[in-house]
Amino acid sequence: MRAMPATESLPYALYRADQVRAFDQLAIHEFGIPGETLMERAGHRAFDCIRELWPDLQEMLVVCGIGNNGGDGYVVARLAAQAGLRVRVLQLGDAQRIQGDALRMAQALREQGQVLEPFADLPGKPGLIVDAILGTGLEREVSGAWRDAVEQINRHQAPVFSLDIPSGLNSDTGQRMGCAIEAQATISFIGLKQGLFTGAGPDCCGRIFFDPLDIPARIYASQPLACRRIDWNRQRSRLSPRRRTAHKGDFGHLLVVGGDRGYSGAVRMAGEGAARCGAGLISLATHPEHAPWTNMGRPELMCRGIADAHDPALDDLLERADALVLGPGLGRHGWGEDLYRRLAASRLPLLLDADGLYWLAQYPDQRDDRILTPHPGEASRLLGWEVSRIEADRFAACRALQAKFGGVVVLKGAGSLIDSPEQKPIALCSEGNPGMASGGFGDVLSGLIGSFLAQGMEFRESAEMGVCLHAAAADQAALAGETGMLAGDLFEPVRRLLNER
Repeated sequence: MRAMPATESLPYALYRADQVRAFDQLAIHEFGIPGETLMERAGHRAFDCIRELWPDLQEMLVVCGIGNNGGDGYVVARLAAQAGLRVRVLQLGDAQRIQGDALRMAQALREQGQVLEPFADLPGKPGLIVDAILGTGLEREVSGAWRDAVEQINRHQAPVFSLDIPSGLNSDTGQRMGCAIEAQATISFIGLKQGLFTGAGPDCCGRIFFDPLDIPARIYASQPLACRRIDWNRQRSRLSPRRRTAHKGDFGHLLVVGGDRGYSGAVRMAGEGAARCGAGLISLATHPEHAPWTNMGRPELMCRGIADAHDPALDDLLERADALVLGPGLGRHGWGEDLYRRLAASRLPLLLDADGLYWLAQYPDQRDDRILTPHPGEASRLLGWEVSRIEADRFAACRALQAKFGGVVVLKGAGSLIDSPEQKPIALCSEGNPGMASGGFGDVLSGLIGSFLAQGMEFRESAEMGVCLHAAAADQAALAGETGMLAGDLFEPVRRLLNER
């Protein structure tokens, strides 16, 4: 089983590849650190990481390209041989084209007696394959012998350790460029690349490590953040213990509207998520057919059957609510459409999800006092893009959604992204797991974010808090196994995480 990323000790600043190259050049030309020195440091730090992860390793296969990524690989191979490991180096590409610092590292390896063998087929059963094929400069699909090598490595039974980034993964978008290495662990250098954490990044990187190679810290001030990584460990510092004299009115009243015929579970899941997240009161406005039993087993939720958009009971609920979640199970028929057309214009702090987003695509508008939480399929409908285009560059899709519809946008998926009208970098949640890929998890997320809204948090803060709490709770629930995990399994971890100090 592939290890989960070890994000606890990683920096929160994420960058594009061109920015990391700029840091590298500043270190060389402004601070006088030779490129050869940086390459040596990268190889040493990578080898140290390998020894820590695989302490009993006896045999290693290093697959090198012809650029600086290959140069890092030559250093790793040299150090491994010096440490007494059996090492083979397979060279991809024309060795005559190796130049600069990488050439010097290749020569040092040869002087040690190591042969650079042309890549043909992967041999035997090495204890580890080191991926030093392609770095962060990849701009076109992997093809030919390079693609064949990547696919052979992925089929091989040996674990893979990638240097800087898994070969074939786009460091800016997290897109597989035709194909990409699927590593058990990756060590990234100088600056963390944003593509490691979203799109295909979590599938390809395995456990992520980072080393800045001792470049001066002030170099980082030369570039703005491309993206900001967020997690619950940092977000929870925004919470304060409750006052001893607190009462339910201090924690807001959330109204959740949804649950057409056959979809009562969605509105119920959102409501319970909000309750576990600390909202003082939660009302569910749902279809009259199932309203009497929607809160069975959770009587703390106040359920009202709403016949249509003109039902006087809806006026009463809106008057008492502090925030509104619109969409879980709302449906795509007349009942849901009428409720949407009335409530989407409400001036309450608003979150649109699920079928609320379906109706937004039919009646598009723009406003900044709301949160949208689409998954890639919903984003596709909202933008009129193919899902493949959404997933090819999730950052571009998130920005496009925000520009078109305003407000705060949460683009859900592996490495959920958050954008907003303020001039802030996109936020990327680096927690969560594949066990969340089942029905109801999005409804719980809507309830968590809505709860923070009802408790008086600003829109972006509510979104970031809810996304990180949701993902961290899922990671705790997944300790019992990802397969078969249910959205309802999040409620106890949510409560536990909110109360940790």
